[in-house]
Amino acid sequence: MKKRILCFGDSNTWGYNSETRDRFDDDVRWTGILQKLLGEEYTVIEEGHNGRATVWDDPVENRLSGLTYLWPCMESQSPFDLIIIMLGTNDTKTYFSVTARNIADGAGRLGRIAAASPFGPGGNPPQVLLVSPIRIEYCEDIAYMFGQQAADKSLGFSEAFRTVANENGFHFMDASLYANPGKGDGLHLDAENHASLAKGMYEKVVSILG
Repeated sequence: MKKRILCFGDSNTWGYNSETRDRFDDDVRWTGILQKLLGEEYTVIEEGHNGRATVWDDPVENRLSGLTYLWPCMESQSPFDLIIIMLGTNDTKTYFSVTARNIADGAGRLGRIAAASPFGPGGNPPQVLLVSPIRIEYCEDIAYMFGQQAADKSLGFSEAFRTVANENGFHFMDASLYANPGKGDGLHLDAENHASLAKGMYEKVVSILG
């Protein structure tokens, strides 16, 4: 039976191209490349949403939080062996006013919901891979919404997410060890970094699921 992986994230999972404001093709997005690397014995399920935060609904852009959508998403995509949660970039927006640890705790709450759910094989819980997002680089064009404070917070992602993963018994991966934002807006992966992240994800997934 195929092993199923649910990738729950934001625009960097959806595949937003900041230079064209369109979506990268399937074979460019890290999820699509991951599927190719893993082969036919796996099914990679994309669940990216532009603007998605961890547990906060966006009061300005009218985006639903990951917390709001997680349960129905898991139920509709079940069963799956592993859920990859990579969220936190949008939590750094100025009007959320939260710390890197607050953001990691939000992602951790999602992980605990998944780890206590019956949506893995045989009605058991799926395994959880908590991924700290790539670092943010300051960009003048979006400074009104993110700014230097977002870039500064993102420097604390790795430590905060690792701590939360360890506290909850989740698998952990630091996306910033494999990828960086492209030249577009300081937030989004370009094609090259999608490929780099996919390779890191592949190694991690294989170490978890075999």
